[in-house]
Amino acid sequence: MKKISISLLFTTIALIGFSQSISKSDMIVLDHKALVITKGKLAAKDKDMILAYENLIEVCNQNLNFGPFSVMDKKDFPPSGNKHDYMSLAPYWWPNPATKNGLPYIRKDGDVNPEVRNYSDKEKMPRVCEKVYEFSLAYYLSGNEKYAQKAKQLVRTWFLDTATKMNPNVNYGQAVKGVVEGRGEGLIDTRHFIFLLDGVQILNQSKAWTKNDNNELKMWFKSYYDWLDNSKIGIDEKEAGNNHGIWYDAQALAITNYLGDDATSKKIINRALDRLSNQMDAKGAFPLELGRTNSLHYSVFIMNAFECIAQLSDNINVDFRSAKLSNGRTFKEAYDFILPYLVEGKVWTWPTLTHFNVGDAYPLLLSASKQYNCTNCVTYMRNQSPNFSKMIIQLL
Repeated sequence: MKKISISLLFTTIALIGFSQSISKSDMIVLDHKALVITKGKLAAKDKDMILAYENLIEVCNQNLNFGPFSVMDKKDFPPSGNKHDYMSLAPYWWPNPATKNGLPYIRKDGDVNPEVRNYSDKEKMPRVCEKVYEFSLAYYLSGNEKYAQKAKQLVRTWFLDTATKMNPNVNYGQAVKGVVEGRGEGLIDTRHFIFLLDGVQILNQSKAWTKNDNNELKMWFKSYYDWLDNSKIGIDEKEAGNNHGIWYDAQALAITNYLGDDATSKKIINRALDRLSNQMDAKGAFPLELGRTNSLHYSVFIMNAFECIAQLSDNINVDFRSAKLSNGRTFKEAYDFILPYLVEGKVWTWPTLTHFNVGDAYPLLLSASKQYNCTNCVTYMRNQSPNFSKMIIQLL
């Protein structure tokens, strides 16, 4: 059976303002066989599994009235005049104090302008993706169709229903007032589609999510991928040299996996390997991320993107982890560099404007425990999180 990718979504969302780090500590991918094993352990009343499962069901029950949300909810219109178009403001750009009207905006790296909250798409879309995953997982493990039905409602409202659907583009993502209506950087917002598609693939087994629903969503994502691959904004982001470029690849790979386009998926994986070769230095660090004001966060952030690529590559039987780069290195060297700072107490000496949320590194720590025999990674997570046994991570 072909592997199905599943992004691990914890039960509490870690929102750092409205910055590029709006996410949960979540990007962990498993295959269908792992879920089958989980079901077996639940049937056998495995203690840790039961605690995490009960917590998942409790969270989903509490959220049965969640949303549904859509791009139509925002108060202000995008430049197109059409609320069906997604819009967000660049988080680190502020009114110019040197001009009366504040234009053009100026950049303050790492300092989030609260004005971004005036456009709710960037807040609501990640939460829709998160909840679709959680409800889909709850359905898969419980067999209760009410969770599948709720996931379907959220998907149809955001993507498919005529009155509320998002147009398949991000022409107005991370706009900078007085400078540009939309930027390639806006595509970092839609990396959360990776999580939603993971959930949908589980949802495919339910009665609620019909073949017609799935075909409609595939049509939407085919149109979106065409825009992603060919628009000026999409091409600009594809050519980005830092974490933006690899998150573009991770998102694109999740979509081509979902669409069953293995040939294009392999091209994306090869492009990601080229990025890894170009961006990772001899120490296993990423200099472009070390230069950021929140350098530890962004070093982990880019590794999470590469980790998604590695996990999604498994779906088409490509071993990203052991692939030799053009300079002879491998992805493991990035783990060799970062792990001592995460679990061994080694002091991080690069800029850190704000406190680092260790939960952001959980996807890497779990992967390291499985892929690279990091014996103290899970122990570290347990010590950091007293309720670790209740986290959904236990199910995956």
